Amino acid sequence: MKVLVTGGAGFLGQRLARQLLAIGQLTDSAGALQTIDQLVLVDVVPANDFGDARVKVVTGDIADGALMREIIDIETTSIFHLAAIVSGQAEADFELGMRINLDASRLLLDICRELGHQPKVVFTSSVAVYGGKLPDLVQDSTALNPQSSYGAQKAIGELLLNDYSRKGFVDGRVLRLPTISVRPGKPNKAASSFASGIIREPLNGEDSVCPVGPDLRLWLLSPRGAIEALIAGHDLPAASFGASRTVNLPGLSVSVGEMLAALSTVAGPQVAAHVNFALDPAIERIVDSWPGAWDVSRARALGLSADSDFAAVIRAHIDDMALLQP
Repeated sequence: MKVLVTGGAGFLGQRLARQLLAIGQLTDSAGALQTIDQLVLVDVVPANDFGDARVKVVTGDIADGALMREIIDIETTSIFHLAAIVSGQAEADFELGMRINLDASRLLLDICRELGHQPKVVFTSSVAVYGGKLPDLVQDSTALNPQSSYGAQKAIGELLLNDYSRKGFVDGRVLRLPTISVRPGKPNKAASSFASGIIREPLNGEDSVCPVGPDLRLWLLSPRGAIEALIAGHDLPAASFGASRTVNLPGLSVSVGEMLAALSTVAGPQVAAHVNFALDPAIERIVDSWPGAWDVSRARALGLSADSDFAAVIRAHIDDMALLQP
């Protein structure tokens, strides 16, 4: 089995790659467990190959048709399409967002269509596909109304994957990720970057600025939970999705104030005191358009699950960072 991960050098891509190498197998479209013989990680910067002979690292632009036709062939059984220009950057650079979030996604699907081998394709979507006046509890079927270029690009990608699956070109599944927290590393240009920064930086003894108010509610999932959901969603049989290949993943509905209260409980009030509020209307406008909670009964019926509470998310992040220490 040959598996491709776009965005393979990213933090989720690297975590997914490590887990795939550890489990060593996935379920194919026929429902049979197959051994992963090759794992291709493509990104604009070199990915870590973990010193594993099964890993092939490809550095390049996923919107480059020649490159993508080199790495996707009839042996490519499964594709995890994680690569994306994040929300704030896609809003600031419309051309770049369209090129990577939309054009490259269609290119990938069209190559699969041309080859005719119907691989499994897991496409990560986002809460950003929603917006405007929303019900208290968003459903999988709630009308898409994105309020950002990133959200619009993700929504179009969802529709494309559903139609390519309906036509039998791919065996697709769209997994709508909640905001991921706590992300390691440094802040990025995502509008939701603060959701990790207000936890990560204080735990490192550094100050962090929160651009939204304490009452703003987010729908969150830990990195561990995201990787579990990606693999579980991949392995589900196509028939279990019914008429729609799109699923809202389980998460936690938590306000910024509740996140900081959990940080205080886990690490102490002196750590939570590193967070200061300085409201940014542009960030607030984008993030406040996203749902703070959604109905996950369908996802749970499919066997997908979420974190127990946000304190557990923080503790998992602390444990993960300790494992990375030399």
